[in-house]
Amino acid sequence: MSSAPLPVASADLDTNAPCLRCGACCATYRVSFYWAEAEAQGLDARWTESLTPWLACMAGTSKAHPRCAALTGQVGDQVACQVYPSRPQACREVAPGSDQCQRARVRHGLGMLTVPPIAHDALK
Repeated sequence: MSSAPLPVASADLDTNAPCLRCGACCATYRVSFYWAEAEAQGLDARWTESLTPWLACMAGTSKAHPRCAALTGQVGDQVACQVYPSRPQACREVAPGSDQCQRARVRHGLGMLTVPPIAHDALK
């Protein structure tokens, strides 16, 4: 469980590789959003759960040990999002190397991620 920064090659940034190897944020946070966003994004109802009359969340993320139902693979090894093009804005806002990303990585025993600042906008 090293906390040393992991270098990220520029080729990795082109393919979203840091996120494709990680998935920690998808297995750490509740992903909640206004219920109509799912429909607007084309997100099938099987991937969401109702929280309140106004809020929904990604299925599996409201549990004590969250893990998004759309996440496949092993966190920290190789993962994929089954709804990536339709994911809610809350998912899009967690940038590789951000505070949220780093906290999720620590929770899963992964090292800190170092990403050049320009990469944050390119991966949204």
